[in-house]
Amino acid sequence: MNDENSLPQEVITTDQPAPAQDMGMDVHPSEQKELTAEQKKLLVIAIIVVLLIVVLIGVSIYYLLQSSTDTERIRNIFIIFMALASLLVGLTFVILMVQLARFINLLNNEVQPILESTDETVSNLRGTTEFLSDNLVKPVIKMNEYLSGVLQLFQTIGLARKTPKSKTNKGE
Repeated sequence: MNDENSLPQEVITTDQPAPAQDMGMDVHPSEQKELTAEQKKLLVIAIIVVLLIVVLIGVSIYYLLQSSTDTERIRNIFIIFMALASLLVGLTFVILMVQLARFINLLNNEVQPILESTDETVSNLRGTTEFLSDNLVKPVIKMNEYLSGVLQLFQTIGLARKTPKSKTNKGE
């Protein structure tokens, strides 16, 4: 009987890099970015807001469980919750607008210059290929044409032997 647990486990190692290294990113836990002061400040504010909401929910539940709760209190608490929700939505929109402005800034200041540089490089490459075509390739082709014409003339006159065409077997 072969017991799978008793079989030696093979360790497969490859020389291929990890997927993160494949894309040119070296990700090491010790090299992770630290939070900036602004990010720390926003994190503290977010934690305070969440704690405040939790406290308000707790207080409102306490007052709703009182025996002398009337409809006006429930209505007032509901209005307070709606105001807090609209405040939260407004804050979310402000954060969204700030992130959108930062993204537009990134596009204008970092991506656009890269695209312009790439366009300039392609233009230079196009000019280089035209130059090589005009000054190297076309003259070589013309010279081959003339040499072929002269060789054909010599073969017709009988001054040169006809070169046998090489036979190639495609089956081999």
